Amino acid sequence: MTAVAPPTSLFVRSRTAAVDERIFIAKLAALTALTALGVALALRPEPLATVTGVVLLAAMYTHAVELQHQALHHSAFRRAWPHRLVGVPLGLPMLVVYSHYRVRHLQHHRYLGTPQDAEFFGFDTRQPLTKGALLRGLLDYSRLVTVIRDVCRAATGRWRYELGHISPAMRRHAVTEHLILGGVITLAGVLAATGYHEPVARLWVLPLLLAVPMHFLVELPEHILCDTDSTDVLRNTRSIRGSRLSTWFTNGNNLHIEHHAAMNVPISQLPARHAETALYALHLERTYLNFYRTLWRAVRR
Repeated sequence: MTAVAPPTSLFVRSRTAAVDERIFIAKLAALTALTALGVALALRPEPLATVTGVVLLAAMYTHAVELQHQALHHSAFRRAWPHRLVGVPLGLPMLVVYSHYRVRHLQHHRYLGTPQDAEFFGFDTRQPLTKGALLRGLLDYSRLVTVIRDVCRAATGRWRYELGHISPAMRRHAVTEHLILGGVITLAGVLAATGYHEPVARLWVLPLLLAVPMHFLVELPEHILCDTDSTDVLRNTRSIRGSRLSTWFTNGNNLHIEHHAAMNVPISQLPARHAETALYALHLERTYLNFYRTLWRAVRR
């Protein structure tokens, strides 16, 4: 039997270059422009424009969390300090606290394939695959309640990281960011109570309620139906080749094997590694539609 050569580029680390930084800044500019369009449409009196605006805002809030994901890996900028500066506001619309997410997500990378794995977004792909479990994950509004509880704990000095070690500096950052989120929520509540409830609903509450299931559908393919008892990224993770649109919208989350193989590689460099992934990986899909067809067949069985 002919021996198969191991991957040569998939696990190679790479620093963020000036071109990677420019690509990320362009993505931020596109996010800003599309969010502004969503705001303008959502505030229009015509029902069709309002609905379109709300859906667009939900999509942008989902996309923002995917951009935040790159920031927490420190692969968006050549220096470290801009990542938190950009990452904190990117998560606010979906109540995602940057430093808390960063600590827990890096633990996910460290412990993937072991019982210690606990992803920030709480759907456990190791649980029995049923329609009920998927529906609960799709409509996981309980996470929003948990975040508000954590905001209250931060405000009263009682916030603690409950899933292992966190450095004093990261704890301070997480507490500060919970307080910032609490300020935003308080401001929205004051505006709603003083007669601006409709703009608050159109620009945040309704898009947030829609963004929760939208983000779940983006995250779900990463590890579900993979070998979750293996620590081999070529077995426990899935990549989807996708289109340019899906790659942009998910900010490269479709190339998840490539990301886990070298998590600090800038997202814009991952497509070049997909050809090698296709030679060695166990779980590959051509499109998101193909993945969801596979998932539906598994659920029916």
